[in-house]
Amino acid sequence: MSAVSDRLPTFPWDKLEPYKKTAAAHPGGIVDLSVGTPVDPVPELIQKALIAAADSPGYPTVWGTPELRDAITGWVQRRLGARDVTHRHVLPIVGSKELVAWLPTQLGLGPGDTVAYPRLAYPTYEVGARLARADHVVYDDPTELDPTNLKLLWLNSPSNPTGKVLGKEELTRIVAWAREHGVLLFSDECYLELGWEADPVSVLHPDVNGGSYEGIVSVHSLSKRSNLAGYRAAFLAGDPAVLGPLLEIRKHGGMMTSAPTQAAVVAALGDDTHVREQRERYAARRTVLRDALLKHGFRIEHSEASLYLWATRGESCWETVAHLADLGILVAPGDFYGPAGEKFVRVALTATDERVAAAAERLG
Repeated sequence: MSAVSDRLPTFPWDKLEPYKKTAAAHPGGIVDLSVGTPVDPVPELIQKALIAAADSPGYPTVWGTPELRDAITGWVQRRLGARDVTHRHVLPIVGSKELVAWLPTQLGLGPGDTVAYPRLAYPTYEVGARLARADHVVYDDPTELDPTNLKLLWLNSPSNPTGKVLGKEELTRIVAWAREHGVLLFSDECYLELGWEADPVSVLHPDVNGGSYEGIVSVHSLSKRSNLAGYRAAFLAGDPAVLGPLLEIRKHGGMMTSAPTQAAVVAALGDDTHVREQRERYAARRTVLRDALLKHGFRIEHSEASLYLWATRGESCWETVAHLADLGILVAPGDFYGPAGEKFVRVALTATDERVAAAAERLG
């Protein structure tokens, strides 16, 4: 067991525990803006769908019910502008983190193969490469990478942690480069419905991919847009030549989304009203927190989308974490996402209106 665990970095969130204790000791209680876990209720229509499917004694299928595949194909065409999407173009997954962590292994990557991801990125991209014993490399512009032995290229737009959005022209250029060099491209688009000052575009859009899904797969999650983090509900969409073998591997591995969750996803993807309402909640919280941080002397970079504000006071991120913890506010240090984040903190919008107001008051 140690041979596997020794490949992995220290679990970053454990480093925050002392600061969490400091923040929790504040007379007004902690305002936790660190992890980014949803706090608002699961929409009623989704709860009802889950309950209606509660009597599910049999095994679910990895590929999901036909109704689930219909819901996914319908959503990617309606929301992302994708065309000619069939059931072969989609695959349910057990939350997006599971997929990110185990994808290199499921693709058969190993020593001598390289996985690439943004210089500032979700730590699990690196974890996935390490679990597979593959090499890993970070980039500012992926088209400047050496394509030799590069087997998996991760995009993340909107970005976690920075909120940066890749424009349509940039995505088109990257997709063309990846195809030219035979590099498999996975685009993590879990925050795509949370654009504020930009309108994020999917690699599934025909203007980006030229009407072909060859060599590209997008990753989508219902955790944030529908408050379903506790349901572990996500899916892939893209190249059937990639998803077909992944389906077979995942069938052998028993990577099944529960039947009640599948029913809940059908309901969630079929309703746009609850997504709009949740967006409005986050938009209001974003305005309050952004204004308060700016008045407190922070500078905010990017953050045009996603559920975070990427903020700096020009000092070590841990100094900023300590300063905010003294105010009872817990945030994520930027170096969790790579050395380039050493002077930034990530501030999540995922707190109740009351807690966000409390944070703003303390910052004021």
